[in-house]
Amino acid sequence: MPESRRGVLYGIAAYSMWGLFPLYWPLLKPSGALEILAHRMTWSLVAVIAILAVRRHWSWIRELLRTPKKLGLLALAAAIVTVNWGVYIYAVNTGHVVESALGYFINPLVSVLFGVVLLKEHLRPWQWGAVGLGTLAVLLLAIDYGRLPWIALVLAVSFGTYGLVKKIAQVGAAESMAVETLVLLLPALGYLLYLQQQGTGTFGTMGAGHALLLVGAGVITAIPLLCFTAAALRVPLTTIGLLQYIAPVLQFLVGVFVAHEVMPPSRWVGFAIVWLALSVFTWDSLRAAREARRTLPDPEPVTV
Repeated sequence: MPESRRGVLYGIAAYSMWGLFPLYWPLLKPSGALEILAHRMTWSLVAVIAILAVRRHWSWIRELLRTPKKLGLLALAAAIVTVNWGVYIYAVNTGHVVESALGYFINPLVSVLFGVVLLKEHLRPWQWGAVGLGTLAVLLLAIDYGRLPWIALVLAVSFGTYGLVKKIAQVGAAESMAVETLVLLLPALGYLLYLQQQGTGTFGTMGAGHALLLVGAGVITAIPLLCFTAAALRVPLTTIGLLQYIAPVLQFLVGVFVAHEVMPPSRWVGFAIVWLALSVFTWDSLRAAREARRTLPDPEPVTV
């Protein structure tokens, strides 16, 4: 199989698993969102260490220890991803799957705004149009919900910030996740021990199946990350950009057809505007990529 096709399949697998996460977290009830989050942090570290051990890849540790700035950035990333994971689990387990999907739909537009504001990047006119449509959609949905869609906004901003910090840190996916979950380990373990001492922890008290599902939270966190890394190494960034919409589409479908969340006509209008914004953004990105390829100089002929 060609490497490009293999990369696309890895990407589809990663985003499909992320999109189906809303089916997993309700299985962990009656565990609360914070307890699930603590288990996810703890068992993710175990899963990533196991993966690194199989790969026998430890040389990065010495280099990372020599760069305190990168360690600081990864500690910051750990704090940000804690917010993202916690809010997402809370959203799914309290019947806000559709709103969480909205967060990941508007995340690309948030990332674009970060590029303009923080990295001084310049937007093309069509990109500005997409951002404007996204802003309009959020305002319409705020009117529909009777409040700001704070779950969607927190998910979009936190994940966008997380991506920005990781971009600056320039550390591999598995290595970065190992450091981030190590930073989170002590608070997570401390909270889990506190729950057990209070008699409110569910690990081991709800049967072996429930305990295995809590452990599995780490595994299902690590596997799509590895698939995503494999995809990113094999396919262009534009392809990754298109594949990323698989996850929120699946989340949205789960929310509407599995969780049976209410979708009044006004909310459909808001989502339709979001999808229009993403269509404009994607079309412009693909057009710009094609034009950039056309302007590249022809390769020099090889002489023997």
